[in-house]
Amino acid sequence: MRFRSYPLQLKPFSFVLACQVKQLGHPTGANPEKFHLIAPYTSDASRWLETDWIDQYIGNLYRVTTMGPHGDRETARVKTYGEILREYEFHPESKCCDADGNVCSKQTVGLLARRHVQIDRVRFIGKESNSLEDVEAGLIHTAESVYTEYCDPKRDEWATKILPALKKMPLAILIKETALSRRALINLRAGRSRPRHRNRELIAEALRRVGVI
Repeated sequence: MRFRSYPLQLKPFSFVLACQVKQLGHPTGANPEKFHLIAPYTSDASRWLETDWIDQYIGNLYRVTTMGPHGDRETARVKTYGEILREYEFHPESKCCDADGNVCSKQTVGLLARRHVQIDRVRFIGKESNSLEDVEAGLIHTAESVYTEYCDPKRDEWATKILPALKKMPLAILIKETALSRRALINLRAGRSRPRHRNRELIAEALRRVGVI
């Protein structure tokens, strides 16, 4: 790694440049889930392709290019403003549906309507504001990684969704679909025990297979 003189270094509260890597444009060997390039701010766009960009996760230096379909070991293929605008024009709108009630895709055209929402279950999560800002800025690629879930055994998926469905199914069908013992299923339905993770997934899959949940 080459060290810069102090005036050229990134410092707290400095402005930085950030770029978006094109699909399959990450440098060879880089982890797409933990890769984000930043560089000291400059408004001179002619210097962006000549500067060293820093991967904020491990500190490696890379160059960027807007040519070709992918990057190489030392270069990342980043998106141009034009590519970002073209992607936005055809991006799918997951919150809306078309005139027939189907979920929107990239090819959907016409007047859109809001999709109906059906609550599946309630999860209590903590939203760490600083981390969520990083998600919105593209620094963290999956929002799930910054959520802290607070589990309430009385309101978790087992208690609110799976167990009520389990009580509605005939015991003979449950034994056939899950291969669990009669006694174990009786205790589960009566609330005298809770299944381990593997058996819980087995029961949930069986209930989905017969269309109960």
